[in-house]
Amino acid sequence: MKLSQSPARVTAKFDDTHLVGYAGLVPAMRLAETIGLFDLVDHHVRLPGATGANPGVKIGSLIAGMLAGADSIDDMDRIRHGGMPQLFTGMRAPSTLGSFLRSFTFGHTRQVDAVASRLLAQLDEHTEMFGSVDDSPVMIDIDDTIVEVFGATKQGAVFGRKKKVRGLSALLITASAEDFSPIIIGQRLRAGSAHSVRGAHHLVRETLQHLCHTSVAGRQLWLRADSGFYTRDIVGVLRDAQGWVSITVRKTTAEKNAIAAIPDHQWTPLLDSDTKEPLIGEVAETPFTAFSTTTTPLPCRLIIHREPDPTEKQPHHQDGLFPLWKYHAFITNAPPTYDAATLTVIHRRHAIIEQVNSALKDSALAHLPSASFPANTVWLTLAAITFNLLRALASLTHDTTLTRATPATLRQRLIHVPARIATRARTTFLHLPHNWRWATAWLTLFTNTHPPPRR
Repeated sequence: MKLSQSPARVTAKFDDTHLVGYAGLVPAMRLAETIGLFDLVDHHVRLPGATGANPGVKIGSLIAGMLAGADSIDDMDRIRHGGMPQLFTGMRAPSTLGSFLRSFTFGHTRQVDAVASRLLAQLDEHTEMFGSVDDSPVMIDIDDTIVEVFGATKQGAVFGRKKKVRGLSALLITASAEDFSPIIIGQRLRAGSAHSVRGAHHLVRETLQHLCHTSVAGRQLWLRADSGFYTRDIVGVLRDAQGWVSITVRKTTAEKNAIAAIPDHQWTPLLDSDTKEPLIGEVAETPFTAFSTTTTPLPCRLIIHREPDPTEKQPHHQDGLFPLWKYHAFITNAPPTYDAATLTVIHRRHAIIEQVNSALKDSALAHLPSASFPANTVWLTLAAITFNLLRALASLTHDTTLTRATPATLRQRLIHVPARIATRARTTFLHLPHNWRWATAWLTLFTNTHPPPRR
């Protein structure tokens, strides 16, 4: 592609007061209004002082900015341009939003958590975010990630488990299934030195209670986690909920002895459960009792996946005297209808939560904007609400490509759409770009969020 005009014939000027760069915020904020975002915030969030006044419109401004791609307080100014005041009211300046966030205390952050949990049920009621009616298990994935910060004055930011990274620890829980993409159902911000399992079982219990108020209630729950969450408390929560677990085990003496006792003829090649294509390594299983030294032992299956150890290098054109294996074991209480190979593939898909971590860090969690720990906690919760709102918007397009797309792709195709505003007969018209590749999906979304008036 080349320019069609010479430099002398091209000029630029920022003077159009009827142009907006984020027309996708119109259906997005209409959906937020439909699910009662502003009413829920005004009802549950009570902050003292003038800076805490009108929490509904301020949190609405923060979510609108995050939908547009803002990753800091200063970035919130991007929603105040051109003809945006003709489409929206209650937009607040970045300085006002910063003061609002800093007015939160720990108790107030729990009020925002209450809003997030109720919005989950409202989004499920008004959209197809949780997919269609299906009998497939709902996968609950839990993981923590370090959000790197660079200010030494940020509360809770220390050099934690990753010695070279100063940051805060974000604990996330997602739900996904064959018929819907990952949705954030729980989040907590912790100090950077917090261990993975700190407070995890409390958050798991809360999120399972929240799911009881959605359309996935009654479906089989299946929790997947890495070895950092291998504790009887988390397993106990799933046991109480009649759920299944798939958790990587720590390599203690009991696990090592169980693996060593497996005879060679029980190891079978690993095949993909869908395509039946061969994967690297072999799998086997053996009966096992997890947490046998505690008062709540768990009889389960120990699934072991072994593959050649890539760190062991042999001389060129020379085979080793015996194979060297790298073992990865996890426990599960799934029924015998799932064989070891299928369970291994399902457990490996736990990595899907890493995509959620990456998507958050590419947007709102690129920065934690305040030195105040409660303010950053609210920022994380709003980032989770924004993530789920984008998923809900994608479901209303009825486009299978967009329902599986990343948040960055959804912003590009649904939110970052320029439009020119025109008014005629007390009706606002949005003139959108001709030949927009995703026009059909965008108009479907707009129609679903703007139903015709009732007669």
